[in-house]
Amino acid sequence: MNQWQIGDVKITRVVEMEVAGGTKFILPDATRDASLEHDWMQPHFMDEEGNLIMSIHALIVDTGSRRIIVDTCIGNDKQRNVPAWSNLQTRFLDDLAEAGYPRESIDTVMCTHLHVDHVGWNTMLVDGLWIPTFPNARYLIAEEEWRYWDANEDEDTYGPILADSVRPVVDAGVVDLVSETFQICPEVQLEPTPGHTPGHVSVHISSNGAEALITGDCIHHPVQMSRTDWCSSADYDQNAGQQTREKLLEKYVDQDVLIIGTHFATPTAGHVKHLQGGGYWLDVK
Repeated sequence: MNQWQIGDVKITRVVEMEVAGGTKFILPDATRDASLEHDWMQPHFMDEEGNLIMSIHALIVDTGSRRIIVDTCIGNDKQRNVPAWSNLQTRFLDDLAEAGYPRESIDTVMCTHLHVDHVGWNTMLVDGLWIPTFPNARYLIAEEEWRYWDANEDEDTYGPILADSVRPVVDAGVVDLVSETFQICPEVQLEPTPGHTPGHVSVHISSNGAEALITGDCIHHPVQMSRTDWCSSADYDQNAGQQTREKLLEKYVDQDVLIIGTHFATPTAGHVKHLQGGGYWLDVK
């Protein structure tokens, strides 16, 4: 578990899984040899052989008056087409409670987008039915994101994601469709970062002069700061994704804004810096 204090806001990471290797299907350009050229990633984001290290985790944004969980990982009991993600039986909810956030205490669920590893714990299996995991929460989804997937459901790639993790909360009447610049509360506002998906958003936190940005998947891995042209195989629009990444990095480089990666391995957060010779890197000191 990692925690960061942004002014009066506490952000807590709860990990579902963290692994090295097996990421080539997400970032096909990130071969071992190509990744080893970016040695600043060791030891946190790449092992000695050049395997990228990635994490799947949720981030709880606690403002004192609001408890917002950003992205809900893969989830238990979900049948997925990626064997390592199928029919999981993890301690995620126990870990969430042990971090001080039992599921009943969450009042807002924010999905940066509707891919498999960001919506799984939206629901849980109870007596054969998928019910909302967070019974006292409103679920926020960017309207453009929902409209796209509602009309373009794809079960072939990863499995019945909408059927078991999104439509049940829509049908339960607990979803609010919001704009990509929606202000959740005074300290938390969405920031549009399209390309990975049509309505993808990042989450900007500001409190008492301190700032942080939760990336979502506009940057899957810190290596994409040095190689903005390394696009995800899961990108809806790779060109738009690259442009978003470059604009975001240009905006936040050398700024006192903590960048918290939704898939960045431990220590997960740092500051964007210029890299000698061009590009950027993530300083986690």
